[in-house]
Amino acid sequence: MARARSPEKREALLRSAVREIAEAGLGASTAKIAKGAGLAEGTLFTYFASKDELLNELYLELKTEVYRRIHESFPHQSDLRERAAHVWREYLRWAIEKPQERKASVLLNFSDIISATTRQRMEAVRGAVSETMAEVGRLGAFKSLPAGFASSAMSAMQEAVMEIAAKKPGQKARLVEQAFEAFWRMAS
Repeated sequence: MARARSPEKREALLRSAVREIAEAGLGASTAKIAKGAGLAEGTLFTYFASKDELLNELYLELKTEVYRRIHESFPHQSDLRERAAHVWREYLRWAIEKPQERKASVLLNFSDIISATTRQRMEAVRGAVSETMAEVGRLGAFKSLPAGFASSAMSAMQEAVMEIAAKKPGQKARLVEQAFEAFWRMAS
């Protein structure tokens, strides 16, 4: 008789995968991921049919977490600038609070391991963020560029903020706001 799967063990495997990927990259072994969760390697395959499935599930978990955070107090009735600023600030808060999750999320986002189906499932979760960034993409310097360019530009600038904030933590709050103003000048 098959044993019931424990939600706690599944969660422990996902948390361990975050740590291992943040440390070793996407080449992190399933053995180390299982060991980091306090489980035998074979147990991982009780919860995930393959490493690819684990990584796709982790991608969904991390992206859902950050988008839930952004949507929590999303200013739907505000103007575009304020909505874009909200996306900017909330993503940075999440990323600064959870550096391992951010690093794993970035690596997974650029990986071919993440299936088209997984990416499509994620689109439904993006909601107001997608709508806001699509609107930003139709403004200023972005309007003649391919769809998605504004989102990519925002992400790149957020990475720069995190890099500099790590070196100069006392300037983090000011840097977050000034960098958004620079981003917005490109958009308007």
